[in-house]
Amino acid sequence: MSTISTALRNFKEPTKEQITQNFFSLPSIPVVIGKVAEGTDEEVEKMDINAVLSLGVEGEEDSYAGKLYLMAPYLAFSSLDKKSVRFTIPLSTVRRVERLNARAGIYALSLALWHGGKIIVQLTSLRPTADLFCALLRDALKIELQRGRMKAVKGFVKTCYSEVLISGSAPTPSDEKDEISATEASESSYLGGLGLRFKFPGDPKKLREVSKIKLWTTYLKTHGRNLTLLRYPQCTRLVQVGLPNRLRGEMWETLSGSLFLRYSNPGLYEQLLEQNAGRTTTSTEDIEKDLHRSLPEYAGYQSEEGIGALRRVLQAYSFKNPELGYCQAMNILAAAILIYMSEEQAFWLLEVLCDRLLPGYYAPSMHGTLLDQRVFESLVQRCLPIIHDHFQVVDVQLSVASLPWFLSLFINSMPMIFAFRIVDCFFCMGPKVLFQVGLAILKINGEKLLQIQDDGGFLNLMRDYFASLGDSAHPHSTDPRARAITRFQELLLVSFREFSVITDDLILSERKRFRNEIIHSIETFSKRSAVRNLRSLGRFTKEQAGLIYDALYQAMCVIPPPPAQLPPPALIHEGLEEKPETRIQLRTFQYFLSEIATWARDEKIVSNGFQQRVDRDVAEHEFIDRLFFFWDTSCCGALSFQDLVYGLDGVMFNDLMENIEWFFNLHDKNKDGFLTKDEVLTVSESFLFIFRFEVGDAYLGAVSRFMTNAFEYGDALLAGVDHKEISEGDEPGSPLPLPSNQPYLNLATFRMVVLADEILESFFETDLSASFRLDPVAELELPTSSSGLLGEFWSTIATDNNKKMFNMFTDEIGKTIGKHQVIHRPSIGRYKNLEEPKARESLLTPGMRHSTSKSSLRSSPSSSSLRPSSPSQSLTVEVPSSTNLNLKGPVSAVGFSPMVQAANAALLARPAFTIDDSKDDEDDDDDDTEVADNDDQVMDEVDAFLEAHDSGLTDADKEVAKDLLNAEPVK
Repeated sequence: MSTISTALRNFKEPTKEQITQNFFSLPSIPVVIGKVAEGTDEEVEKMDINAVLSLGVEGEEDSYAGKLYLMAPYLAFSSLDKKSVRFTIPLSTVRRVERLNARAGIYALSLALWHGGKIIVQLTSLRPTADLFCALLRDALKIELQRGRMKAVKGFVKTCYSEVLISGSAPTPSDEKDEISATEASESSYLGGLGLRFKFPGDPKKLREVSKIKLWTTYLKTHGRNLTLLRYPQCTRLVQVGLPNRLRGEMWETLSGSLFLRYSNPGLYEQLLEQNAGRTTTSTEDIEKDLHRSLPEYAGYQSEEGIGALRRVLQAYSFKNPELGYCQAMNILAAAILIYMSEEQAFWLLEVLCDRLLPGYYAPSMHGTLLDQRVFESLVQRCLPIIHDHFQVVDVQLSVASLPWFLSLFINSMPMIFAFRIVDCFFCMGPKVLFQVGLAILKINGEKLLQIQDDGGFLNLMRDYFASLGDSAHPHSTDPRARAITRFQELLLVSFREFSVITDDLILSERKRFRNEIIHSIETFSKRSAVRNLRSLGRFTKEQAGLIYDALYQAMCVIPPPPAQLPPPALIHEGLEEKPETRIQLRTFQYFLSEIATWARDEKIVSNGFQQRVDRDVAEHEFIDRLFFFWDTSCCGALSFQDLVYGLDGVMFNDLMENIEWFFNLHDKNKDGFLTKDEVLTVSESFLFIFRFEVGDAYLGAVSRFMTNAFEYGDALLAGVDHKEISEGDEPGSPLPLPSNQPYLNLATFRMVVLADEILESFFETDLSASFRLDPVAELELPTSSSGLLGEFWSTIATDNNKKMFNMFTDEIGKTIGKHQVIHRPSIGRYKNLEEPKARESLLTPGMRHSTSKSSLRSSPSSSSLRPSSPSQSLTVEVPSSTNLNLKGPVSAVGFSPMVQAANAALLARPAFTIDDSKDDEDDDDDDTEVADNDDQVMDEVDAFLEAHDSGLTDADKEVAKDLLNAEPVK
């Protein structure tokens, strides 16, 4: 069965802090591998301050107002328009901080960075605020120094190609041929992808690699590089023109923020591979199937070197994130980025893609992809209404073509040299690029799209268009410059100029608008899949199984089970690991059962004069725990959806005899076909739990008669077998005491005991199965958005705690005015009055009723056997030893055992007389005297009770009663 996930319902809108972190491409939780110095585990408070940024470089006199953020261990800045300039730099790259001696009223700092650049920041807030910011900055820098992160910068930057490029030692492609020898590639210290060995896609001359390298060299010298890159509008324009092949991998990880993950977690990639070497899971099996399907046209994936690199990256990510694991679209992305990046770089970029840039795209439910497809359809309806209306008329599904665009970042749809240009813009400007490019594709082909009539024509049109992206957009123009514009250049122009209104904020608002709709559709599909994938429905229909799923899903939402995890790799030797299956533990099962069974919940009708409500609490009892482990057939301490279907199927469709047998097996702990004496007491406690809220004493009396009959029948049958085995020369005596853990009551005798009482028979015939009810579950409400002032105000007030406090307040007022009333709703509700049904005639003769168990019951307080109690408070009764039982073969599950048949034959042999109970032995006389003494004590207690509690008769009535005592009979 596939994993049942409630993650979508637990989705929360990102907080302001999270939005800021995503904007600056910061890791959500920085992880530092290695030994941390003592006293450095403290965290520095986050803070932002108004500031004016300027570069300490001659000729660069522009200043930008914005906000400076301290989010240790990072320092970030963004201009007010969020476009002019921004940067994110680790504090470990700051080499010197000085306060500038400026004119009065100006608080300015000069930050010297690792690469020699200088940033001048003028703090424009009040003096106390500026002093606090500087104090926090100082503390954060000290912590980074103590952790040794300052020393790690030197070794890390050597892995970046930009260092080689700026130093002037970078190999320059001769004749604009982007080739590098194997010796040169091995001697270089910077990281690179398969393109260094198997060449990069495209013609270097047509791609103008030399010109791009010169432009980027100039920019990186002035505005920093890798860890200290400052992003000005010129950086975005250079990205739109295209990244050089050798620099592309580094710029991807710098713009996306995966560079910070690789910097903060050195060696983690190799550690994952080493710890999971030889491990086989369903994800690794799927990876092996798809390895040779990834970009087969590229030479690197026709060799073992490329296939091995792709395998290691995908496997490492599946081990790091087993819940997501692997999907085929990830294979395409990883294969594409490995052309320009090393394995470790690709691993961390894949982490950023799946976790932050494209959340939910590659999850099993693909909820992120489905949501963005709905958003894209809405944007098409808004921006291109004519095309949208035509698609509605001819019933063309837009997602047929657009879903692969988004899922593979156009890599699987258009030639790689063009797809990588879109990927450049995607990492630079974010997911909005996918929507802008998609809308531009539809607009450029608008006239042809209005002529298509089906999905096939739509796909063919898109295929032809992508194949012609390198052609001239205006081949018949007389202007040579117009003829030089390719269709791909036209696509980028339309995307970023005409659809610049598609912003990140617009996409976030549209996602928020359609999220609930997508979640409901995914949950409906997951429900159908879970029911369809069941190994067996038992006697349930698909609709009934769906109701079980609804109750299970609701219980998982209220009390989430622990996340499904794979076993540790050290415990795995051979074989294939299956995907983790969702299983609920005991607390979640208790809530689930409270929705299914009437006796598994405590329902109270509360009336306080202001309101009448029904409070439902989940019941807790050993009987529910016993049922949980009874249904756990795999003995793993948790239940799956299939286990619940099997368990409910075993009780909801039973008749009288099947229910009695089910109840017997539920309490037969060792499954030997017998109940021990302790287990018989546990059965009575289970009855008392189920009947705890029933009106009157009918069910209480039924449980009392059950215990009496159980011990009478059990002792009598044991005694009959014992007498049968006594030799002729032996003298009959009392049966030996039976240990409490020895077999005592078999299934046939248990049936006889149950059928001896009308109430218990009725309970097992109809009430037990009817107490399990598959009612439709009310549709769960999704968490509402708390955006805006009113939304935040209402979300603060309408909380569960506030509702509970309001109910408690009204209850207290109701108690004060005398209108508070609590009524427990019965679970069975068959008997409403105080009359008890008459007990059926016993099958035992008076002689067979005399048993040590019954005597011990008399000598014990009756309340201890009629009230639920802990095992330590249960009754302890001594019965004959089972060593005299000569049981041959298993007890029949249908008819009576030979022992019971022998007892019945003895009952029918001769009439029973009271004199049969008389004995001449002294031992028997002593027993009778003891019983009589006990009876006298009981009668004395009754007389004392009656004297203490007067019957309410008047003095005249008492005199009449005395006269009646002395009156003579009527003649």
